Amino acid sequence: MSSTRTPPTPTRTPVTSTRSPMAPARSFLWFRRIFLTLLAGFVLVPVYVMVSSSLKPLADVTGEFRWLPSGLTVRPYIDIWSTVPLARYFVNSLIVAGAATVCSVVIAVFAAYAVSRYDFRGKRVFTVTVLSTQMFPGILFLLPLFLLYVNIGNATGIALFGSRGGLILTYLTFSLPFSIWMLIGYFDSVPRDLDEAALVDGCGPLKALLRIVVPAAIPGIVAVAVYAFMTAWGEVLFASVMTNDTTRTLAVGLQAYSTLNDVYWNQIMAASLVVSVPVVAGFLLLQRYLVAGLTAGAVK
Repeated sequence: MSSTRTPPTPTRTPVTSTRSPMAPARSFLWFRRIFLTLLAGFVLVPVYVMVSSSLKPLADVTGEFRWLPSGLTVRPYIDIWSTVPLARYFVNSLIVAGAATVCSVVIAVFAAYAVSRYDFRGKRVFTVTVLSTQMFPGILFLLPLFLLYVNIGNATGIALFGSRGGLILTYLTFSLPFSIWMLIGYFDSVPRDLDEAALVDGCGPLKALLRIVVPAAIPGIVAVAVYAFMTAWGEVLFASVMTNDTTRTLAVGLQAYSTLNDVYWNQIMAASLVVSVPVVAGFLLLQRYLVAGLTAGAVK
């Protein structure tokens, strides 16, 4: 009678995890986690205070601060439209910021393409002048622009002071130079072979720009548009001087919630959240193009 032998079970060698020599140290990983946690708290705590304050009655906001509100109400989001003419301020900001963005992008595209593709007398002086305008604070231009608009209005009857058109021109003085300088670097990263191929196919310089170069430079153009819109949307200094009760924008109109008798803190918080929605939504939708446009020059 033959007996069957059970084969011996092989012994398993314990697997030891080996760290890659290029992996960061564990102390660095813990430091990074702690730092990012603190940074997230530093950013999110003010947002939480703003949101919670916008959902409290005014008596709770002006009283002792509590991290957990005793009662929630959406009344501040309803009252913000009647306490001040917020809808009119919203429309003014959309018109001014939208027009300033479109003008900045259109002018910057043509100017940057000319500097990037052609050699002309004074090219270096032009680029240095455009870049040097970013060295000066905006308050230095406030009084000259104010006097210029008043004198133009007295001489020609064109009302620039206190109008949306004057505010749009004002915003172009500091958004347009940066837009041109930024697009110059992006157009330099677009191969010139595309222009030459378009010219060979019978396109003129203008058609080559609009049909070939502009589609290839969409990320840079979007980055410029986002910058110009955000700059005009939240600007306070020029808007507080160059506008009146009819043309006032959101950044200045939020001050109207503070009266001689009381300060409607809950409505200020609610209005701040409402007016930030277009900028946040646009940034999230165009984030991919914005990052690509800002980093294009660095990876050229």
